[in-house]
Amino acid sequence: QVQLVESGGGLVHAGESLTLTCAASGSISTINTVDWYRQTPGKERELVASINRGGSTRFADSVKGRFAISRENAGMVFLQMNRLRPEDTAMYYCSADYTNVVIPEVGRVWGQGTQVTVSS
Repeated sequence: QVQLVESGGGLVHAGESLTLTCAASGSISTINTVDWYRQTPGKERELVASINRGGSTRFADSVKGRFAISRENAGMVFLQMNRLRPEDTAMYYCSADYTNVVIPEVGRVWGQGTQVTVSS
């Protein structure tokens, strides 16, 4: 059992920075990868950044060089967003896939989302 809660969204001006937090609870040791997605009404969901169990990261081309993803205390994942642009405006979701070898149980969980709005 894994639960995710996002926080840190808000309204900022273009060029400013914002950091989102994904707080995981439950069986956090079972998490394999934590992803940040974003979605705008009428557009397809986009994978923004990922961090896996070994600490490897990857980013969408649209945010590469501006965003960073990091992990702290196993249950906290951060998305640092720098030099924000109006096109970064979206609902941001964290998601995690997990594997519990004891139960056994596998799956993917999602947070409720946090809104980021970047004004020009």
